Amino acid sequence: MYLSSLYDTGQPNPPSEKRELRKVAHLTGKSNSRSIPLEWEDTYGIALVSGVKYKKGGLVINDTGLYFVYSKVYFRGQSCNNQPLNHKVYMRNSKYPQDLVLMEGKIMNYCTTGQMWARSSYLGAVFNLTSADHLYVNVSELSLVSFEESKTFFGLYKL
Repeated sequence: MYLSSLYDTGQPNPPSEKRELRKVAHLTGKSNSRSIPLEWEDTYGIALVSGVKYKKGGLVINDTGLYFVYSKVYFRGQSCNNQPLNHKVYMRNSKYPQDLVLMEGKIMNYCTTGQMWARSSYLGAVFNLTSADHLYVNVSELSLVSFEESKTFFGLYKL
């Protein structure tokens, strides 16, 4: 029996019952991402998209409601100059003249020597999103991002 065919009660779905797709996405780092907003892997490995769309680096909401949105970015470097590292999740919608920052993190004073270093930034919160909202992730230092799928990711799920 497949996990996807179970109710929350653990019972199989009756054959005649139609199930609504869960609104969920987990996008992983894409090593050839060289532009802002970040581009993501939406198909291979542990990535998944169901009930929302992935388009041009962003997640497009098609069902209004409460969503938990999260993003993790893993920064690393061979030498350290303590430049501030910014990580933002923002939204675009035709109702707003500018991008709306939903979450923002900044890492500062993260190394004491000029040697190899690594730091993570994690953002997560609940938002009331509406149909046609587009969500994106932006960073200040793209060249310092490690795009391994377990270290850098972006996603959401409808509550």
